[in-house]
Amino acid sequence: MENSYISLSAAIKALQEEGYTEDFNLCDAGVENKSKKHIHNATELDVVKFYRFEGMSNPDDNTILYVIETSTGEKGLLVDAYGMYAGNVPKDLIEKLKLS
Repeated sequence: MENSYISLSAAIKALQEEGYTEDFNLCDAGVENKSKKHIHNATELDVVKFYRFEGMSNPDDNTILYVIETSTGEKGLLVDAYGMYAGNVPKDLIEKLKLS
């Protein structure tokens, strides 16, 4: 796992090659692994690392990539907006995702 990547797509590709293959999404109840139809709450997650990216053409186009491992052994990635376009993050995940 590198300290930085040139782009979001480069980071996703490299991390998937390292075994972070699950696709996680934020939902009202926590973080969902859609392929396994399972929702994890904050206590089941470990954010191994995160990376921030700014859009080349628009500084408001900001994303953050979380590298996540779960207590059930799942390893994957969660991509979300930050800044002006940040999604609704459940309150119990704010601390876990280091957004406070």
